[in-house]
This record gives sequence, C-alpha cells and structure tokens, in this order.
Amino acid sequence: MEPIFLTPYFRPKIWGGRKLDTIFHYDIPEGKVGEAWIISGYKDDASTVTSGPLKGKSLREVYHEHPELFGNPKSKEFPLLVKFLDANDNLSVQVHPDDDYANKVENDSGKTESWYVLQADPGAYLIYGHHAKSKEELSEMIKKGQWDKLLRKVPIKKGDFFYVPAGTIHALTKGSLVIETQQSSDVTYRLYDYDRVDKKTGKKRELHTQKSIDVTTVPHKDPKLNVHTEKVQDAEIKTLVEPPVSPHFYLWQIDLDGTWKTTLNDHPYLLVSVIDGGGEIEANGQKWNLKLGDNLIIPNEMKNFTFTGKMRIVMSAPGKE
Repeated sequence: MEPIFLTPYFRPKIWGGRKLDTIFHYDIPEGKVGEAWIISGYKDDASTVTSGPLKGKSLREVYHEHPELFGNPKSKEFPLLVKFLDANDNLSVQVHPDDDYANKVENDSGKTESWYVLQADPGAYLIYGHHAKSKEELSEMIKKGQWDKLLRKVPIKKGDFFYVPAGTIHALTKGSLVIETQQSSDVTYRLYDYDRVDKKTGKKRELHTQKSIDVTTVPHKDPKLNVHTEKVQDAEIKTLVEPPVSPHFYLWQIDLDGTWKTTLNDHPYLLVSVIDGGGEIEANGQKWNLKLGDNLIIPNEMKNFTFTGKMRIVMSAPGKE
C-alpha cells in the first residue's frame, strides 16, 4: 500500500555526457553516460526498488513475484520502459521493428517509443522520418549514402513531444535531453552512425542495413495525435498520447501547483517521473517526499492518492491488454 520508488540502471554510451549527474544528481559511473533506465523491468537492466519491504529487489523480480501489485496482468514481462537520455553527441540513426517482426526475428517485443524534450540547446533538432517515396528509393538512397537527402530534420525546443511508432527512422542529436517512454524492448537496428569509430574496438559500430530497410515504414507519415489539456483541481493534465493511436501506453504531462486528489482511473498501475520541482504524494495516511529525478510506480493497491506541491511530472500507464 505504498509507492514503489526506484533507482535507475545506467548505461554508458559514446554519445553520452554528464547531465544525469549535474541535473538529476544521480550517482552515475565515470565517463560518458547516455541513458538512465529509470523505470525498467527489462532483463538484467532493471531498476532497483529503493525503499519499503521490497527494497533491493529488481522491478523484474517484483513484477514476477507480486503480480497483484500490477493488477495481475497477462503480460509475462513488465511492458513499459522509461529512460532519461543525455545526447552529448549525435545518436546513430535507428529504426525499430514492430511486435510481429521482433517476435519472429529477435524473439523479443517490438519497440514503439516517445520523446518528451526536457532540454534542447539552440539549434538542436531530431531526425524524425525520411523523404523516400518507396522501398526502392529508400534502398537506393541508403546505398548511395544520400543521408542529407533522405533524413528528415525537425527543430526541437523544451516541452516538445514526439510519438515514434515502430518503423520510424529517428535519432536524437547533440544538445538534447529527453525522457523516453517506450515498450520494454532493446531491439534497435542501426542504419547510419556518421562513420564513427568505437575507441574501445578501433572499428566502426555494426550497422543493420537490410533489417532497417525491412522494417521502415514507407512513405513516412506523422502520427495524428489528439493532444488535449484539462484542468482538474490544482493540476493541469495534458494527454500526450493514448490508445488507439498508441496501443502500448498512455502518456500524460501533469503540471501541479497545489493539490490534486485522484485515483488509478481503471489503470492497473501508474508510472511517475518528476521532471521539475517537487512536493509529496499521500495515500492511506502516509506521505512520501518527491523531488526532481524521483521515479516511482503507483501499484494497484493504491486506489486513491493525493499529490501536493509545485512540480511537473510525466505519468504513463500500460495500454489495454
């Protein structure tokens, strides 16, 4: 009957930086750290419970051992993954498969994801989509290395949101910090990597050209999002994406200045990340402090709860099973 607070799992990346320390004050490893898997039940890369009777267990263990906390779900694995990404350099240009392709080829889930921009340096942009009109044109432009002609660049600023369905060519670029909500999968096909050489191996990183072509949606179409905002008590709740546009997850931005009493609203559980400010959450006569960078799951048994304070949170829930 209490929130499940989590400690992130960190991943070094050649494109990473140190913002996960300087902004969120996480105790990250030395060197370039690109990713904090802040709410993760993925295999060995799971987040760890930080307090309460489940302290020290991974989210994956908790999900398997205590399904009642998640509404006794049908899914065998925790279905969502939330990350902070610090792009101190350009990420490789990538594309992810859908569930059907990933199940057949990788024995894993597909990967639909989304980005909410927390910071963006002047001039920062995303690679989001492409300009090819057919698979043949896509293959030809890739073969000829016509990346400037092929790739679609979109300027970004703080507060922007992008839904990235499986099959979408995409990449973060230097100077962007985002929170990513996605299916719990790590299947990534690298299409282009700027001909970079990994200093550890002395070689260029592996590309997955044919698989990338196989799974890319052609032509690219921006998803039609029904973003809308409602005022509930002292909270402004912006729905960023939801089924049926996004079958895998709901996602909200919540700006609070005061008090918001709410419930699970038919969701089996909720994932919460504090991205600005702070406050507290109260349930069953108990209170827990919330600060920037805190991540937690509101379990199925916490039917009613109250947020108070001045903060911005990103909240998600799994799609309907």
